[in-house]
Amino acid sequence: MKLRDAPSACPSLWRCLPCPPAELRLDLVLSSGQSFRWWESSPGAWTGVLGGRVWTLRQDGDRLWYTVYGEEDEHKEEEERDGCPAETAKLDAAETDRILRDYFQLDVGLSALYHAWGAADPLFRKVANDFPGVRVLRQDPVECLFSFICTSNNHISRITAMIERLCQAFGRRLCCLDSRPFHAFPSLSALTGADAEARLRALGFGYRAKFVSGSARAIAEGLGAEGLCQLRTAPYAEAKRVLCALPGVGAKVADCVCLLSLDKAEAVPVDTHVWHIARQRYGVALGGKSLTPRTYQEIGDFFRGLWGPRAGWAQAVLFCADLRKGQ
Repeated sequence: MKLRDAPSACPSLWRCLPCPPAELRLDLVLSSGQSFRWWESSPGAWTGVLGGRVWTLRQDGDRLWYTVYGEEDEHKEEEERDGCPAETAKLDAAETDRILRDYFQLDVGLSALYHAWGAADPLFRKVANDFPGVRVLRQDPVECLFSFICTSNNHISRITAMIERLCQAFGRRLCCLDSRPFHAFPSLSALTGADAEARLRALGFGYRAKFVSGSARAIAEGLGAEGLCQLRTAPYAEAKRVLCALPGVGAKVADCVCLLSLDKAEAVPVDTHVWHIARQRYGVALGGKSLTPRTYQEIGDFFRGLWGPRAGWAQAVLFCADLRKGQ
């Protein structure tokens, strides 16, 4: 990789982590519907918002390169004009490394998991060779929850545009790169205002507007953002039950949030597509003509029995493969 080719960045401020492609493929993970805050800003480079800051990531061989951009203020106009990361680095190098390692869960050895899943499941083995490095992100629970409330009856490009409008309307502006503004994900309090639902409807959220504002109020008046995060230490069944009590959150959205932000690696989000995979490819004879709660649970249990305690990670690989083939 030639660092001088990196978009809007000063080469001296790039850092890297050791990370072979078998452990992480940015192009597969960041475009497969786990998160909706990343875009391919130039070939092989991904720019997005993480932890209230703007990052650009790219891979070169066995290294993951990154740079972090500074927030705007009147003293940083020159850096912004140049497109250079200002001295962000109120976050020191050890902390930025830690944030990325945590976000991509790099302490989990993916190659060994692929081997184990392939040994247990010939169908997985057949797909996995073409889709290495698909791992599960560890996202902020508030951002993950409200993002996935927006996914019902929706597709990735439209969800991404909705989340972008949400952040522009309710989130703090972070910086502007190549004339593109970036905003933080809205705080819980920003989404609980009296006019939040009306503003969301004006942004094209439709019926999801009342679910976003309603869930924001329910969390703010109940367990709070901190309590939502503490569900990481609760048993999977309890975390899922708490989430399903929120407006607009059914079993699938709850499982997505459990898997992608609450450390429940056994959560297997099941939609009609996954149900058909279970029936047609795996010969699982479950349910009638609709995906009932009982069928949902049985399909999740089937895949947990097949793939083990990180079944949700294995399902993410198959989901990514199907998504790519569909495209």
